[in-house]
Amino acid sequence: MSRKHRFESDAFDYTFDRFVGTDPERLAGYRAALARAELAMMIYEHRKAAGLTQAALAKRIGTTASVISRLEDADYDGHSLGTLRRIAAALGQRLEIRFVPREVRQAKAKRPKKPRGRRAVA
Repeated sequence: MSRKHRFESDAFDYTFDRFVGTDPERLAGYRAALARAELAMMIYEHRKAAGLTQAALAKRIGTTASVISRLEDADYDGHSLGTLRRIAAALGQRLEIRFVPREVRQAKAKRPKKPRGRRAVA
């Protein structure tokens, strides 16, 4: 049996439906929190892949290690485009910003009913 993605579980679905559901304000908050967490994780993963400490990356972009620590915090909401560009350049990357269509959360698909009677032999 293949392992489910961490965001594809009955427990996550239940929690999401219970606390976020279809409320537009809560859904917007969830999406914003998820975007912050993903951005923080990207900065962290690219920094680690480059073999840099927070202090070393900070030195490359002309700031302090505490700023890098804040940028890698999922709760931080003050990312600036300039800082992200400097980080990308220091890591030998380029920053790409895109607009993508919003995903519509669909109800979980119901399992198909088992056929009744005898099975056809092919």
